[in-house]
Amino acid sequence: MPTLLIVDDEPNVLYLLEKNLRSDTIEVVTAETAKHGIELVKKHKPDAVVLDVRLPDMSGLDAFNDMRDIDSRLPVIVITAHATTETAIEAMKRGAFEYLLKPLDLHELRSAVASALELSRVPAVFDQSETGDTAGADRIVGLSPAMQQVYKDIGRVASQDVNVLVLGESGTGKELVARAIYQHSTRTKKPFLAINCAAIPEPLLESELFGHEKGAFTGADRRRIGKFEQAHHGTIFLDEIGDMTMATQAKILRLLQDGRFERVGGNETIETDVRVIAATNHNLQETISEGHFREDLYYRLSVFTLHLPPLRDRMDDLPLLVEYFVKRFGTQLNKHVASVPPEAMKLLARYAWPGNVRELQSAIKYAIVQMTSDVLLPICLPGGIRGAARENPPASGYPSALQMDIAEMVNHLAGSGHENIYREIHNVIDLPMFEEIMRRVDGNQVLASRLLGISRTTLRNKLESLGLDSDHGEPPNANS
Repeated sequence: MPTLLIVDDEPNVLYLLEKNLRSDTIEVVTAETAKHGIELVKKHKPDAVVLDVRLPDMSGLDAFNDMRDIDSRLPVIVITAHATTETAIEAMKRGAFEYLLKPLDLHELRSAVASALELSRVPAVFDQSETGDTAGADRIVGLSPAMQQVYKDIGRVASQDVNVLVLGESGTGKELVARAIYQHSTRTKKPFLAINCAAIPEPLLESELFGHEKGAFTGADRRRIGKFEQAHHGTIFLDEIGDMTMATQAKILRLLQDGRFERVGGNETIETDVRVIAATNHNLQETISEGHFREDLYYRLSVFTLHLPPLRDRMDDLPLLVEYFVKRFGTQLNKHVASVPPEAMKLLARYAWPGNVRELQSAIKYAIVQMTSDVLLPICLPGGIRGAARENPPASGYPSALQMDIAEMVNHLAGSGHENIYREIHNVIDLPMFEEIMRRVDGNQVLASRLLGISRTTLRNKLESLGLDSDHGEPPNANS
């Protein structure tokens, strides 16, 4: 029977986890301190570990190292209530099997434990060493599930000396991810150079990357050392590589294959050892099929592919991002920002953010410049955001036409002397809403109550008060 070790200093958490993870097929042992957990790894040789980051006697990440020194193949699931970008990346970089946030989703935890125990039965080597400098990694902001996956991917690939392809829309933070990979890599003491392939004219791009000899072309009055030569033993970030011409792609491919190149106008073969992190907002598969990108180069670059989510898919992170940019630009512009009121946050939340985090950054900076007090009022935000929010209310809001109908109804009832306006309007709105919900779920009250966010008792009472059949959500005489 496989053994699972749980290490957490909170007795109630230990009890809950032990109760939910122990079974006829899994034995569970527990520890409230890191040192006790390490001793249990020596004594019981567990098949997997669930390990809290904050423990009273030492860091859970340090305990992780000691446990892996005892058993280098031991799958460890790291859990924490104090999530940061740095912790997530560091845990995955050290080789954690999974990284989960408290309060724990028990279904997700059970799935992770099952996978970890399955891995422990596979005769394979699972080892990642602790390397790299962690300074500056927290410049990436976000704790949403989508960003947690990004941190895990950074942690997994950073110390592996392979090329990485970062995919994502413009403004999602691809260069920040590239720098985080570099900062956690084995090349962190060597140069990191970034170049935007779309921002440099093609005749100059080749010279920028590979350098040129004196007299190679008009204006080349001296030898130039290119980025690949400068970044020897380091890392080079090629942003917007999907905009690179086929001719330059061919030279990049040769460099990745052989580690060799020539300067423009030169015959000397130069060797370089460079890790390449490339990024693009293009769909490279489509670009390949259109004949604008080399398939062989794509496979060389995409040894590990990391997908960055657009801001609209990680809106849970919006408050954190706003707070980060407010502090950053408030300090930079020497303005004190006391608060961002709910009305301003609602406008930000309703906007689609086609420019992603970069657009949000610009919007917050603009708003701080416009402030005349210490409160970031809605009027301070760019007009495009305020206008788009009026035109596109959130999915959970009422359509504009319905808002107007309700406003007219309120005015009519108030003008007619009604004093129970709330009930009158609810009767008008609730009947078609409950009829449509019950029709949509085919009379299933469990699904209906879940969609409406109310209890089944409340649902039944509401159906009865509206004169709807409690089984089908139709008026009793609907079919007569």
